[in-house]
Amino acid sequence: MADAKPQGFSLKQYLKKTKLWKSIFRHDFADSPRTRLQRIFGNVFLHLHPVRVAKDALRVTYTWGLGGISFYLFLLLTVTGILLMFYYRPASMLAYQDIKDITFAVTLGRLLRNMHRWAAHLMVIAVILHMVRVFLTGAYKPPREYNWVVGVILLVMTLFLSYTGYLLPWDQLALWAVTVGAQMAANSPMLGNEGPFKLPFITTSNDARFALVGGTVIGDATLIRFYVLHCMAVPFLFTLFLAVHLWRVRKDSFSKQTGEKVDVWPHLVSRELLATILVTVILFVWSILLQAPLESEANLNVTPNPSKAPWYFLGLQELLVYFDPWIAGVVLPTVIVVGLMAIPYIDTNPKGIGYWAKMEWRRYGPLPVWYPAERPFAVSIFMLGVVMWFVLIFIGTYCRGPNWEWYWPWESWSHRRITKLTLKNIPNLWGIALMGGYFLLGSPFPKQVKERLAAIGGPKAPALASTALHMGLGMLLSVALFVPLLTAPDLDYPLRSRYTTLFEALGHATNAPVVMAMYQLVQQAGRVVGYSLIALLVLAIGAGLGWLGLRFAKFKDRLCEELGLVKYTIIISLYLMMMGVLGKILLRLLFGIKYLFSLPVFNFNI
Repeated sequence: MADAKPQGFSLKQYLKKTKLWKSIFRHDFADSPRTRLQRIFGNVFLHLHPVRVAKDALRVTYTWGLGGISFYLFLLLTVTGILLMFYYRPASMLAYQDIKDITFAVTLGRLLRNMHRWAAHLMVIAVILHMVRVFLTGAYKPPREYNWVVGVILLVMTLFLSYTGYLLPWDQLALWAVTVGAQMAANSPMLGNEGPFKLPFITTSNDARFALVGGTVIGDATLIRFYVLHCMAVPFLFTLFLAVHLWRVRKDSFSKQTGEKVDVWPHLVSRELLATILVTVILFVWSILLQAPLESEANLNVTPNPSKAPWYFLGLQELLVYFDPWIAGVVLPTVIVVGLMAIPYIDTNPKGIGYWAKMEWRRYGPLPVWYPAERPFAVSIFMLGVVMWFVLIFIGTYCRGPNWEWYWPWESWSHRRITKLTLKNIPNLWGIALMGGYFLLGSPFPKQVKERLAAIGGPKAPALASTALHMGLGMLLSVALFVPLLTAPDLDYPLRSRYTTLFEALGHATNAPVVMAMYQLVQQAGRVVGYSLIALLVLAIGAGLGWLGLRFAKFKDRLCEELGLVKYTIIISLYLMMMGVLGKILLRLLFGIKYLFSLPVFNFNI
């Protein structure tokens, strides 16, 4: 029998047996189920992952990797931000010059600044899309309700991180973008010096704007405050909430838990690595081809026209056209954030967990509609809100020019263009009737009242009463809107056709009594016909609103019975407020209505 071949010296095997190696690496690197598990548990960065996940949950088209991409962008922003801090001094006399030095003098400084800037924008987009994905796949439902709330907080922090960093270049773009946001803080109810119901002790030296900018004007105190918030305070809080968010994902697991399970290492980890490489390449190319903007040095004495907020806040700035600043800048954002947090606690529909919302064609009256097959109300309203938000951002970005005038994207701007538009206020009593009738449309028909009506008038009595109620509310809304418009003294409603205008011209030109008499007859007939048509229009719109209310009545009654009065009130209030915002926008654009209700003495206008 031949002697066994002696084994040679292996440096790798020798190192693995040393005490130093064993103190760092707690497991072997052989590919086995045990070592795969150990790689997750023994790694400070990977141990927040679950050990095994459903294979279907790893599909790119299920999550699109948006959560991991958002986290990676935060890490990338942290690294690039730390490198930029070596060359930046937060003082108004130095900041702009330091940014120019980073851009033109520091080796790879331009690329570094570009990557930091575009990664911040990309992170905002990724976090928003991640939230939309989580909603559409039902991943916020039990037991993940609290993690959804943490995700909403992280979204708000992401926006605030980007906003505080916007000022640091200290150029005109940064200064006036921050000024727009700071002015919204000054209009906060009770706490803002220019807001409604201001507390007696609130002045320009201690209001919400002062707390944000560190003074009465934006200057050195503002710059150092935003620098600390951007580089230290908010990232510290963001890291805490992010750790909780990832830990809850680990504890609650993914929403898709059915089907074959696979090991996280290497299946999920390899996909995360590929996603980070792809994002890095995209950002690198983006930063080479597109330069981060840098305008002239900040100057409070020179106001750009138009001065715009950062793009992710342009929706709020566009809302300033339709609402007072305390509503557009404080109330509506607060309602949006609170409403998002409340979603998992008021949505009791058990369907739609772990898969994308299914869509199908349904007929709504004579029209076919692309309609959610499950969770139709929740999905429709959520996506309508998302679309509205991005439409407002698009309008603010591409359709608003000097003096915040409307320009189509293909039109050139002109600083001499002045559009004369007379805005009107609806009288308070009519406005109260209009808003009251609108919110009454969302009130359910009490079950006890239905039973009482059925006992008195028979089985058809509840349906007849509901029809009468909704038709009456529809007429109230129509009358409360159009009567003030038609009777307003500053409106010009001649209701004359081309023929009456022709008769008027002939009468003045010839000074003939017969022609003038004919003009008077035609003018009177035109007014009668015109007002008759308007009355029919008011009735038709009222009937249409009543019909919509009736179509919605059965759904809201069923929804109230399923959810209970408290949850139903929260849901319907948020829904009516969102649709009310859309309605107010249309009233402003179509009829030039400024306020539905106004109390100037309290600076309270709606």
